[in-house]
Amino acid sequence: MNSKQRAYLRGLANTIDPIFQVGKSGISENLIKQLSDALEARELIKLSVLETAPMSVKELGNILAEQTNAILVQTVGNKITLYRARKKDAKIILPE
Repeated sequence: MNSKQRAYLRGLANTIDPIFQVGKSGISENLIKQLSDALEARELIKLSVLETAPMSVKELGNILAEQTNAILVQTVGNKITLYRARKKDAKIILPE
């Protein structure tokens, strides 16, 4: 993913609200499954990381992206933005 595509996704992410929270329990199998389902439905999702989380926001973002086969678009403050194109009928068309 190049910087132009990442900037495009960051722009789209500005208007969406976080739909998941990661707290003191950290990353569970259930969370990974829910994130994967949400990515398939929405393609671009935002998560909120609580202060009680066991790792830093950046570390959590990298692990979640790896485990859901997604791309870590950005981490800003306590927010993580992930992107994964749908297997078919992708809604978000990335610029070249």
